Amino acid sequence: MIQAKPRFLSFEEYLSYDDGTENLYELFNGELIEVPPESGLNIEIANFLFSLFLPIVGHRRLRGHGLELEVRGEPKNRYPDLTIIREEQVQRLKQRNTIRLSMAPPLLVVEVVSPGEIQRDRDYIAKRSQYQDLGIPEYWIVDPQTKTILVLELVESVYREAEPFTLADKVRSPQFGELNVSVSDILGAG
Repeated sequence: MIQAKPRFLSFEEYLSYDDGTENLYELFNGELIEVPPESGLNIEIANFLFSLFLPIVGHRRLRGHGLELEVRGEPKNRYPDLTIIREEQVQRLKQRNTIRLSMAPPLLVVEVVSPGEIQRDRDYIAKRSQYQDLGIPEYWIVDPQTKTILVLELVESVYREAEPFTLADKVRSPQFGELNVSVSDILGAG
């Protein structure tokens, strides 16, 4: 017997859905699209960044790939590779690891670009637009294929783009100035 795919009329309806698995889904036009597992490279880079931010912000404010962000547009949700949340969000996320549109945005999101043009466009264009719309102050695009890291800073509701950091550069974070790491160390983590 073929099971009908569930359709959701609202994000709230989707939030109450539980298929009994640990699968992550994006809600696209009312339908669930399963999020494929991250590559080993992406996980290693995200874990390395996690270890760098840990002494700066503490473990309670760091979230890996399982943190869900409600966004405007399609899909209705995203799962960044690494997120730094606000202290006041820690308690609220204990029930469900989802930052809603009604909540303050996280302080920083990091996406590690997977190979392929579709994945590249998703991180550089679609997610950038959605994260900017949410008001996320800082967005990193870590690109192992081009060996660069683009750090976008929200200035007057628009992401300001500087030259990408390359292998010889130290990454500079507008919010976390105490971070001291080179692009080659981050990309070498994978």
